[in-house]
Amino acid sequence: MASNDLKSDVTSLRERLEMYELIFDSIYNGAMVTDADGIITHFNKPYGQFLDLDPAAQIGKNCLEAIENSRMHIVAKTGKPEINQTHRMQGQDMVVQRIPIRKDGRVIAVFGQVMFKDVRDVRKLADRLSMLESKVKHYEEELLNLRSTRYTFESIIGTSRSTRQLKKEAFNAAANQFPVLVTGESGTGKELFAQAIHHSSPRKVYPFIRINCAAIPKDLLESELFGYEKGAFTGARGSGKPGKFELAHRGTIFLDEIGDLPLEMQPKLLRVVEDQEFERVGGTRVIQSDFRLISATNQNLDHMIAEGRFRKDLFYRLNVIPLNIPPLRERRQDILPIARHLLDQLKEEAAIAGIRIDPEAATFLKQHVWPGNVRELSNILERTLSTLEGDIIRLPDLPFYLQRESRHGNGKQQGTIKDVQAKAEKDAILTALKETGYNKTRAAGLLGIHRTLLYKKIKKYGLRLDG
Repeated sequence: MASNDLKSDVTSLRERLEMYELIFDSIYNGAMVTDADGIITHFNKPYGQFLDLDPAAQIGKNCLEAIENSRMHIVAKTGKPEINQTHRMQGQDMVVQRIPIRKDGRVIAVFGQVMFKDVRDVRKLADRLSMLESKVKHYEEELLNLRSTRYTFESIIGTSRSTRQLKKEAFNAAANQFPVLVTGESGTGKELFAQAIHHSSPRKVYPFIRINCAAIPKDLLESELFGYEKGAFTGARGSGKPGKFELAHRGTIFLDEIGDLPLEMQPKLLRVVEDQEFERVGGTRVIQSDFRLISATNQNLDHMIAEGRFRKDLFYRLNVIPLNIPPLRERRQDILPIARHLLDQLKEEAAIAGIRIDPEAATFLKQHVWPGNVRELSNILERTLSTLEGDIIRLPDLPFYLQRESRHGNGKQQGTIKDVQAKAEKDAILTALKETGYNKTRAAGLLGIHRTLLYKKIKKYGLRLDG
């Protein structure tokens, strides 16, 4: 009986030792153990393969005989672990750790492991962590701005023939990977179409990265688009930073206000669009990114090309699938459906009951020129709800400047449709400026357009700003 128990114990011990050897030989990147005198007692197979050595032949050797610049014997004497230290061997820098093993308070062995076979792998890991950090930050910003990132084709409201045709073209564009150029006046919903295309495409589970080419200073635009390496310029983040194209890998990048892209940046963008590869500012490594590009502008790129302010070759690359969104005044059939849709959204945000628009106010909304398009309509409805008493919007409830503009426009007007539209737009801008004491930021908000667009229109019409 005792003999059987002994055999069982020996078998169990043998199996455990075999398991320990398998575990030791499975440590990735290599490992070894020395005794307190620096004599190698264990040397695993991955380490032997890496150094082109026979693991079994190293057992019994002094660590310095097998490993160039080894410090295992030093750690055995000092008893101090060395974690993530650089170790140069065979002309290559590695990252290793050496850990003393104690028994009864004294060092009896030292465990050494290669963490990275090439110190450059640490840099790659740091780059990946930096990119992940940027993505996390981007996603956090996106979560705080969900309203602007949840657009689908169901979000595009309108019953007019032009809107239905445009949605059909955009839906077809979502099925392929070609660049899309969305044009239209400010406030028509260009980003809405861009996001709808992204969310209906195979890339919908990957990032939708947006960048406004007009909102970023010229000298920072390149680093925003392509990222930068450590020390690329004064103020650069110590670990470097991936750019928008890098973050958009496998997803969609949306370049808004593409007409404001500086001329010197246009050939760089052209190369990225054609090759889908680039280098960070201050870097030499070529980065490849699989992205789908959607651009948007409220400017006439044909005129800009004729004036030498936009490259023709870049235009051809961007304008593979053109989508032109008509202004609201050219699709008046959409005005009331959009207004009702916006009111449904606003009532949820304001926690108020359903709001109706009476016939007189509805007629007025349909007849208004809407120089700020849907953005202006949204602004007007928000202002109206902020002071509305009851649940019905009547004509007197609408902002006063709209009613005054309507009264001024009742007289007979001469000229082409464009002349009439320009006069209405000019009058609306003048009225908004006067009502805000010529505060351009507030006037732009009143009109429902971006401040930079207001500046352009003030210059276009030669308006005085001194009251």
